Amino acid sequence: PWRDKKVKDIVINSRRLVEVPYTASLAHTMNALVANTVVAVPVAAPPGQWIGAGGSMIMESDKQTGTIRKHYIGMVTMLDILAHIAGDDRVNGGGSGDGSSDLVQKMAVPVSNIIGHCLEGLSLWTLNPNTSILDCMEVLSKGIHRALVPLDSHMENLSGVELVESASSYRMLTQMDVLKFLKEHNSGTAAILSRSVEELGAINRNVYAITDRTRVIEAIKCMRAALLNAVPIVESGALEEEDHSQLGRGRKLIGTFSATDLRRCHVSEQRPWLSATALEFTESISPSPLYSASSEGVPPRELVTCRDDTPLAEVMDKAVKKHVHRVWVVDHQGSLAGLVSLTDMIRVLRAALLSA
Repeated sequence: PWRDKKVKDIVINSRRLVEVPYTASLAHTMNALVANTVVAVPVAAPPGQWIGAGGSMIMESDKQTGTIRKHYIGMVTMLDILAHIAGDDRVNGGGSGDGSSDLVQKMAVPVSNIIGHCLEGLSLWTLNPNTSILDCMEVLSKGIHRALVPLDSHMENLSGVELVESASSYRMLTQMDVLKFLKEHNSGTAAILSRSVEELGAINRNVYAITDRTRVIEAIKCMRAALLNAVPIVESGALEEEDHSQLGRGRKLIGTFSATDLRRCHVSEQRPWLSATALEFTESISPSPLYSASSEGVPPRELVTCRDDTPLAEVMDKAVKKHVHRVWVVDHQGSLAGLVSLTDMIRVLRAALLSA
């Protein structure tokens, strides 16, 4: 049964690790994210020159000689790059002319400059390949979204996350990988998966939202402050003052603005978008040939939602098929009522398995 499976059983078929060197420009890093359709990449540097994120010492060594070849010094996500772009107001219409030269300059900065500007970049961990699936779920239910797995770990008897490791190659294990695995190996979990997300306690009711008036640059600043890779877009009230940092519960859900939306937008085209509203951006980027439509010809802008009484199996299915990291919970009027993130799904599934 899957309970006897280990982390190595999940990563065995995963592709080579996508990484960038510490000297890579942000434009190059963004291209790597786009080309490989990943949300985050580890940054590699020569050994002995850097302190790793959070003090981590995660090294790649030569398989034959054991010589250390590189040091992974941090993780860079799409949100890090966006936060850097939106970081000061020179891009925001001030400064020189149209600001496009500012943007080109910002994207020419080496990736090592922005590591750790967002908290996620500091969470660089390895997960021992012999870690059980349940222990792995515990780690991923605490807000760690991904970890490097050494294929030939020297730490045979350890399990769980480590900040020190030396191996000749690594794979990336993400929350999504674990959910896909659990979906495929669902013997023994059917009863749990048939229960509703509300009953399992998977719904997060405090949802941070932006409105149909929030501009892209403001949305990015809000996301950076709240450490969110995506936010729901809700209808703004008719007369109220615009407030970007608000809870969106009880308002009609009309869209999603995600850090990954800007992956498809060439640097030269990002400039005008920063001052547009997030809703305009999401509506206009979907038909654009720059935006690769998701599989089966489904338009990528479809809202991925569920209800309080939706079974966990269905919510997991939606997240995996649509490749989203959260599913918005709506009521019968289509108003926002909460969200279920991958972290929530893994957390409640693990708790239910343990109590079963």
